[in-house]
Amino acid sequence: MARVSTRQRFPFRSALLTRPITTTRTSSSSLTEEQKPRFSLFSQFEALLRNSCRSARHLLQIQALLVTSSLIRNPFLARTVLSRASRLCDVAYTLLIFRHVNSSDTFCVNTVIHAYCDSDAPHQTVMFYFCSLMRGFFPNSYSFVPLVGSCAKTGCIDSGKECHAQATKNGVDSVLPVQNSLIHMYACCGAVQLARVLFDGMLTRDLVSWNSIIDGHMMAGELNAAHRLFDQMPERNLVTWNVMISGYLKGRNPGYAMKLFRTMGRLGMRGNARTMVCLATACGRSGRLKEGRSVHGSIVRMFVTSSLILDTALIDMYSKCRRVEAARRVFERMTERNLISWNAMILGSCIQGNPEDGLSLFGVMVGMDGNDREESLRLLPDEVTFIGILCACARAELLADGRSYFKQMTEVFGVKPNYAHFWCMANLLANVGLVDEAEEFLRSMAKFDGHMSRQSLLWASLLGLCRFKRDVYLGERIAKLLVDMDPKNLVCYQFLLIIYAVSAQWENVSEVEKVMKERRLGIIPGSSLLDLKNIVHNFKVSNKDQEGFEEVNRMMDELAHRFRLPSGDLSRSWVGHKESTS
Repeated sequence: MARVSTRQRFPFRSALLTRPITTTRTSSSSLTEEQKPRFSLFSQFEALLRNSCRSARHLLQIQALLVTSSLIRNPFLARTVLSRASRLCDVAYTLLIFRHVNSSDTFCVNTVIHAYCDSDAPHQTVMFYFCSLMRGFFPNSYSFVPLVGSCAKTGCIDSGKECHAQATKNGVDSVLPVQNSLIHMYACCGAVQLARVLFDGMLTRDLVSWNSIIDGHMMAGELNAAHRLFDQMPERNLVTWNVMISGYLKGRNPGYAMKLFRTMGRLGMRGNARTMVCLATACGRSGRLKEGRSVHGSIVRMFVTSSLILDTALIDMYSKCRRVEAARRVFERMTERNLISWNAMILGSCIQGNPEDGLSLFGVMVGMDGNDREESLRLLPDEVTFIGILCACARAELLADGRSYFKQMTEVFGVKPNYAHFWCMANLLANVGLVDEAEEFLRSMAKFDGHMSRQSLLWASLLGLCRFKRDVYLGERIAKLLVDMDPKNLVCYQFLLIIYAVSAQWENVSEVEKVMKERRLGIIPGSSLLDLKNIVHNFKVSNKDQEGFEEVNRMMDELAHRFRLPSGDLSRSWVGHKESTS
């Protein structure tokens, strides 16, 4: 093995240590010749840290030279090293440097707070803050922006309130960036009303304030309140439009998201990558192939080279618009692929296209297609991948393959099955006539997860009864009993709504809606349609055109229609219901 010279290991050394370093003290009236090299060395280190330190490797090299030259004892250089470490290294190394800084001041503590907030352990930020207080730390307004931001990331409103109290105690709760971070924190923790109280009480607001409260209302599903604020804004930027577009998209109104984009274009504003991802997703969810192609054209015109996230969004859009061939062309042109892009293409083929193509793609991804590929090019599948694979088996009625893939998932790839996988397998079994085994398979979830709650098992039993045996009456009795036992539990009403929705009993659905509104039980938690783990949670209680229950009906019959299951006449019942109410 070739030796590595000191010059090669420390490329900065030859440029910096050109003169001997002296520690001789002189009078303060003038600098002697012995002091000038040291001051020159100080300025060169400062320039390197600020302008040339681009990686953790560079930082380690500079830090080694600072240690050997004793300049690491200089408070300014030590703080600069700490600041660079917080951006280039992990939080553990940043904390190590912090503990060896001789004079740790407010700047140093704030730097570590920033590092914790940006790390994968933001929950430790608050603990570090209070430990620093006990050591004599005096926070300022710069301390609370990342501190409150870490509470927003963890979603811990109790810690957020503690930090809010600390900001008030230290007299910085009226500082604009701190107020903005508090609004964002309360919104992320689901307390949008508290965020609104803060916003309404602000004497000065900027774009961040408006965008934060609008985003908070969007996250809470309060689209009308968000839009009223949007109309009141004195000025808007691209972030504002992206918040509105993505908010309407999450609120299951992709048509209005597209309308906002057209309005933005008429005002002369140009979108960015996030805007185009939202638009492609909106086109896919609403099946707007023509507008989706227009979005694709805009992406080609706006960006010289496409990106991983844009290509993945286009694959998803074309797949949902049932143009899997176009999605495959985008996929084949990609120069870089990750697990998400592979999953998008596999799910598109398995659910919308040819199931066999999806299974073949899976073999290529994991290196089981018989072709020799480098180990680094192979990807390990996750739970989303196997949802698509099991869906493909259900569509193609490949019972033996489905059982084999389910076994591979648990025994070969170590993926723990969740409700989505059991639901897909149950549909596969029912598709080939094994209805009783399908129900039993759903109930067998407890064997794979000993910590599975009664609630999950009850969901399995209820859905099995209503889907496979059409025993709506028994499911209704169970759900009503749960409501009587716990009238304030939103989940109990959720059970009953599902039973009525899948049996197209829309008058009973309206009655349950009315009761929930009278008791102020709010909104049923939402999730993505593709997240089959929460396949029956994806709707909002509303009277508006029964949108929520159309979503439930579509979700419950999604696999049945595509997998050719005996799904009854639910879709026709829904159409009849819409016609009767129109």
